[in-house]
Amino acid sequence: MSTTLIIAASRGIGLELARQAIDAGERVIATARSETALAQLRELGAQALRLDVADVASVSGLAWQLDGEKIDTAWYVAGVICSRANATQPPTREQFDSVMHTNVLGAMQVIPQVVPLVESAGGRMAFISSAMGLIGEVGSSGAWLYRVSKAALNMAVKSAQASYPGATLVCLHPGWVQTDMGGSSAPVTAVQSAAGMRRVMAAVTPQDQGAFFSYDGQRASTW
Repeated sequence: MSTTLIIAASRGIGLELARQAIDAGERVIATARSETALAQLRELGAQALRLDVADVASVSGLAWQLDGEKIDTAWYVAGVICSRANATQPPTREQFDSVMHTNVLGAMQVIPQVVPLVESAGGRMAFISSAMGLIGEVGSSGAWLYRVSKAALNMAVKSAQASYPGATLVCLHPGWVQTDMGGSSAPVTAVQSAAGMRRVMAAVTPQDQGAFFSYDGQRASTW
């Protein structure tokens, strides 16, 4: 039985990834912040771990919670948008800290703790990013703080790949999804997004190390 780790599985895409992985017969370890979310994950059949990626102390304890594990597939789903302002409005320090801490620092703190466990299984790890972070495709400054954070996440993953040759690290664009962040008018459901990204991850090989994919399988040619 393969082992899947999902970081930030309390709702939306993360919860749906957990549900689909369990339905597929995978052993799932999933994290959440609240007791309500942890209970929901346990009801699904996941091993639930308390984790807040915005809390340095919480993240620092992840390694011992996963001690001895070999992770076949890992997902970093945590992400916030906070402000949709464009470049005519500077972000506040609080907005900057909130978005960059969760979207970038959280991932950079998780990587040294989780990727060695992925390497030990010859596995792969996906980081939920966004096409809005692709520098080569920028056509607007809308939600520019979010864009900057996802561009930074892409670089963090791409550069980290060199330190972990035994694992395959990729960034994934989940599409515009019907979540709290994407809104109810988004064209892609969480079920569709999760299923698409799972298909992508099932197909990636070491030749795809450091790549950027969309949930529909398209690979970005420019970052």
